[in-house]
Amino acid sequence: MADGELTELARKTPSWLPLGLILANLALGAWLLWRAFGPSPYGDPLATSLAAFEKANRLTVFSAQLAPVVASDDERLLGLLTSRQIAVIPARVDYTLDLSKMTRASMAWDEAAQRLTVTLPPLTVSRPNLDEGRAQYLREGVWITRTAQDDLTRANTKLAEQQAVQQAANPVLMNLARAAAKDAVRQNLSAPLQVSGHPAATVVVRFAGEAQQ
Repeated sequence: MADGELTELARKTPSWLPLGLILANLALGAWLLWRAFGPSPYGDPLATSLAAFEKANRLTVFSAQLAPVVASDDERLLGLLTSRQIAVIPARVDYTLDLSKMTRASMAWDEAAQRLTVTLPPLTVSRPNLDEGRAQYLREGVWITRTAQDDLTRANTKLAEQQAVQQAANPVLMNLARAAAKDAVRQNLSAPLQVSGHPAATVVVRFAGEAQQ
C-alpha cells in the first residue's frame, strides 16, 4: 500500500477508535476476573452461611435491665447494735450466641424448597453488670458504724448479683432473648444467601431441642 493510501486511511479512521478498543479490553478483563474470582451465582449456601458466622463470631442478641431489691442485717456487741440495709441496685445482663460453635452439621439446606434450616447453640447469659453508682440504699438502725455499713453494702452487692442471675433466667426473658437471636441470625444470613445466588431463599432458625417448624 502506498504512503498516500496509508495517510488517507489514517485520516479516515475515527480518533476515538483506539481509546474505545482500550476501554473494551479493560471491560473484558474486568469481566473475566469477576467470573474467575468473584462470587459464584450458585454458591454453596452452607459455606456462605458459615462464612457469615465466622465474621460475627460472638453475637449479643439481647440485653435486659434488671433492678434487684435486696436486704441485709448486721448485729454487733452481742446484738446490742442492730442495723439493716435495703438496696436497689440496677443491673444489666447480656444474652449472646457463640457462633464459633456453628458447623455444617448445624445447618440443613433444602434445594427444592430453597430453605436453610439453622440449629443454634444455647444462649450464654453474661455475669450481671451491677451499676452501684446508681444504687439506692435505705438504712435502719440507731447507730450504724462505718464497718457495719461497708459489710452491709458488700452483702447486698453479693445478693443483688445472685438475684440478677435468677431474674435473667426467667422464662419470659429467655423467650425474648431466643426470639431476638432468631431474628438476628435470620437477618445476618438473608443477604449473603441472596448474593450467593439464592434470592428466593428462606431461613428457618431454631434452638436445639425445639420442634421442627
